Order: sequence, then structure tokens, then C-alpha cells
Amino acid sequence: MKKDRAPARPAGRNPLLRAVGSLRRAYPVLLPLTIVCIIFSAIVSSIPALFIQRVISIIERYVDSGDWAGASAEIMPMILVLIGLYVLSLLSTFTQTQLLAYMTQGYLYKMRCRMFNGMQNLPVRYFDTHKHGDIMSHYTNDIDTLRQLVSQSLPALLQAGVVVLVVFFIMLWFCGWLTLLILLGVGAMFLVSRKVGGGSARFFVRQQQTLGKAEGYVQEMMNGLKVIKVFCHEEQSQQGFDAVNEELFGDSFRAHAYANMLGPLIMNIGNVLYVLTAMCGGLLLLFNVPNISLSGMPIAISIVVPFLNMTKQFTGNVNQVSQEISSIVMASAGAGRIFALMDQPPETDEGYVTLVNATVDPDGTVHESAARTGRWAWKHPHQADGSVTYTLLQGDVRLTDVDFAYVPEKPVLHNVTVVAEPGKKVAFVGATGAGKTTITNLINRFYDIADGKIRYDGININKIKKADLRRSLGVVLQDTNLFTGTVMDNIRYGNLDADDEACIQAARLAGADDFISRLPQGYRTLLTNNGANLSQGQRQLLAIARAAVADPPVMILDEATSSIDTRTEVIVQRGMDRLMKGRTVFVIAHRLSTVQNADDIMVLDHGRIIERGNHQALLEQKGVYYQLYTGAFELE
Repeated sequence: MKKDRAPARPAGRNPLLRAVGSLRRAYPVLLPLTIVCIIFSAIVSSIPALFIQRVISIIERYVDSGDWAGASAEIMPMILVLIGLYVLSLLSTFTQTQLLAYMTQGYLYKMRCRMFNGMQNLPVRYFDTHKHGDIMSHYTNDIDTLRQLVSQSLPALLQAGVVVLVVFFIMLWFCGWLTLLILLGVGAMFLVSRKVGGGSARFFVRQQQTLGKAEGYVQEMMNGLKVIKVFCHEEQSQQGFDAVNEELFGDSFRAHAYANMLGPLIMNIGNVLYVLTAMCGGLLLLFNVPNISLSGMPIAISIVVPFLNMTKQFTGNVNQVSQEISSIVMASAGAGRIFALMDQPPETDEGYVTLVNATVDPDGTVHESAARTGRWAWKHPHQADGSVTYTLLQGDVRLTDVDFAYVPEKPVLHNVTVVAEPGKKVAFVGATGAGKTTITNLINRFYDIADGKIRYDGININKIKKADLRRSLGVVLQDTNLFTGTVMDNIRYGNLDADDEACIQAARLAGADDFISRLPQGYRTLLTNNGANLSQGQRQLLAIARAAVADPPVMILDEATSSIDTRTEVIVQRGMDRLMKGRTVFVIAHRLSTVQNADDIMVLDHGRIIERGNHQALLEQKGVYYQLYTGAFELE
């Protein structure tokens, strides 16, 4: 199947209508064919009353004469016709069930693709402000409500609706008086459905919301399970879960209590209506009341008997319609949450400067190359005169008077200026929350600055396409993420074009080759559950190897050695020194021993750079860095 990349509809449209509309667009031929099959089956199941009325009329005509052969001659063709219709209905039902199974799973496939593709384009800010468990709920609970809608609720609603409509007109054809009585009963059913079904709908919507909240809480507790156990916080975590779970229980109980109440109420109204129909039909026959009908036939036993069957059929399908209300409301709530995710504005990118393979003439002129050359350049088209210039990628990054805030009322960075020339190593140190990681987030444009400038090789990074900007940056984060796959696959994640030898060389550079070689299958060892079968330090080494195989001109190391023991740190530091050679490097570290050889060290405090210089110069100032260094030395 191809991935469905259809654009999302406006957020103001009813989510249920949007779901049906997207289903219609996904299957413009199969959906109408399925509807035709459902309607045909519904009509066939509605017309036996006509045959019953005709058979009883024939028997009434022949009962006095006793000519049963003549009666059989008239009845048998009708029976054969009815059998033929039922056979066709059986084939139609089989076709519709197969088509529904195919469309349902295909539709869910397309919706999951659209959600995931859209989610890939969302800014980092969205994931920083939404619980991951709640996002996962879109792919499980919410998508399951659409499965039930497409495979069960909509077909059942359509079939029941067609049966009600066809039976209603047959009732009008037979007897207007009894049809009026049925309409009064249906009015009572409608009032009950509106009152009880409205309460059910309200709580089903709340159930979907609290279900996502509960899953978000469970996911958060699973991620922090070690912390919970270390601090013996199990009881408090249980209390928090009990509160969320109790809220979910309350909403679910009320939703299903209303829904379960609705069916018996409608059914019993139908039973009462059946009895009233039988009584009224008997009275009409007893007093020989003139009939009011589309057929003009007088009231007779041949009308009252099939009318009783139609009453049960009519009220039963009205009950079926009312029963689907809860499922449709749940689907509407689930679809609303799904489309809310799809409608999230994607990460904007107005960049037009791209990264291309380049060759350099002896005179320094840069040219674009279609082949991979190992050298890169920024392709910068100029709209004013239509010309294109090429700037060799060197890794010169400069921040000038940068201000930034995650939320407007809480500034994080104030007037930050950083100059990182090609091949230089710039380090950021300071207390947690000082703004160190924020600076690196701005360089790769996970967030955009509020004021100031960030230039990359002299080009404003707002002009560079984000994908090309990030491709030129190698990042090693403090929190390592390994994906399900082999060790080789996880290293190659940094550069999908890298061959095995390049991945092995990157592992050697990072100091990871030694432990990888001791794994059961070496580089072919399968990693699962974020590399749970590796130590934290080994996982960090793989992350460094992943960045190394990308071979970027700029490296960002966010606490890259924080999870590595002192002995391993020596090995890693040698590899890091080789990795950083000739590259522009930004280092964030709490261990000052890892930044002593930095060309420029920035000391941050509450979003401001309060000291800068190399290691020796900062020690001579005897300021904050000196205090941090001497304190760390004493602790060691």
C-alpha cells in the first residue's frame, strides 16, 4: 500500500464527517459498492411481510373451496422468488463483509501513515509539551474507535436505517392507523434515546480523554521506574495512578451505564408497542374500522399478522440505531483527537540555502558536483538577480546578541554572543538550567531565537533548509536512544550511505570496537528495548560512533561522557580528540576535566555568559570557573 499523504481538512469540520469523508476519498469505488450490498441486504430482509400478506390472502381465498392445489400453484412461485432473493442477499452479505474487512484495515493503515508522517514533521516543542503516552494513545485507543466505526457501527447504522425506512413505507401501504401508533411509540423511543444517549455521549468523550491521560501517566512511570525504586516512591506512584485510574473508572462507568440502560429501555418500549399493535389491530378488525392506507385494502387478518412482525422488526432496528450511538460518539471523540494531531502545524521551514556536493578549483572557485566528493558547499540562490553562489562548508558558527525564551514571560538566554571558528572547540559550563543545552538547540533550530543572529559560514541559519543544516551537524546527546536492530544498524543510523567498513572505523574512533567485538555476534548483535542488554557507557559509545560515521564539520556533544566511568572516559576522550580534530565542536560538560583543552570556555549563569576564555585564563581570573574547578578537584 502507498502512504496516504492527503492534507488534513480544516480543524472546524466535524471529526465524524471528516472520518467518513477521508474513507470515501480512500475508496471511491469500493465504498459505494459496499453501500449497495448493505442496502440490498437490508431491503431483502424488510420485504417478507409483503409475501406473508400475499400468502395469507391466498389461503383466505382458497380456505372455503379447499382447493389447496390451486393455492399451492400461486404460493410456490412467490416462495421461489423469496428464496432467490435470500440467496442473492447471502452473496451480497458475504461480499460486503469481505469488502468491509479490506477497507477497514486499509483505512486504518492509511490513517496511521498520515498520523506518523505528520508527526515526523512536528516541531520538537510539541513533544516537549505533550505526554508521549497520550500521543501513543492516538495510535491505539483512538484508532481502534475508527476501526469499530468503519467495520461495525456505520454498516449497522446504514442497514438498520434502510430497514426502518422500507418497513415504514410497507406499513403505510398496509394500514395508516397502525402506522400512526408505531410512530407514537418511536417518538417515545426518540425521547428516551435523546435523554439517555446524550448522557452516554458526554461521558464517552470524557472517557477517551481520560484514557489518554492514564496511558500518559503509565508511560511516564515506566520511563522513571528506576528512579521510583531508588527513592522508594512506589506508594506515591500508586496513589497517583489510583487517582487517574479512578477518574477513568468514573467516566467509563457512567458512559457504559447510560449505554447499557438505553438498550433495555428501547426494547421494552418495543415490547409494549407490539402488544398495543396486536390489541389495536384486533379492535380494528372487531369494529370493522375503515382502513387508511396507500394500497386501499380493507383491514383484514392478512394485514394485522404481518404488521405484528413488522412492528418487531421496526422497533428492533430502531433499537439497533440507538445502540450504535455510543460507538459513533466514541468514534467521533477518537477521530477528533486523531485529527487534532494531524492538524498540528508542521515545523516551518522557509530556508532556501541547500547543502550540495562540491569541487574546488585550484583558484578556489567552488562548483556543485552530482557525484559524492567528500566536500560540501552551501548553494545560495539570490532572488534579486537570479544568481547562485557557493560557499564552502567550513563549520564557522557565530551567535550574536541572541535572546530566547521557551515561553515569553520566562527568558532563558540573554544577549548571548559566541564565536566558534572552524576547527575550534567551544565549551559551555554552568549550573543546571543555565541555558547550555538551549544554545545547542538553537544552533540546530529545534527552536528559533527571539532576537539576535546565528550565522553558519556567514549565512543566516534561517535561510538554510533545516534538513541540510542538521545534516551538517553531528550530535551526541546525554540521553542515548538506540533502535531495534543490530549494532551495525545503529551506527549506520548516522549515515545510511556508510558501508560496514566505515561503520567499523567510526566505532574504533569512538573506542567502541573493543566491547562490540566481545558481543555474541559482534556487530551483528541484535539490540532491543533501547539497548537494554548494554551498559549505559556502552550505549553512549555507540551514540558517539553514530555521530562519527556521519563525519560532520560541526559536532555538538551534550554531556557525551556523563554516563561513562573514569577508565572508559580516558579511552573515549582519546577517540573524541581524534573525532574532534579539524571540526568545530560545541561541548556541554559538568566534568571540567573534559573541557580543559577547549579553545574557548563559556561560563553561563541564568542565561548569561558571565566568563569566557581558555582554561588557564579562567583559572587566573579566579572567578566562578575557578571555584567550580577547585571544588571539582577537591571532590576528586
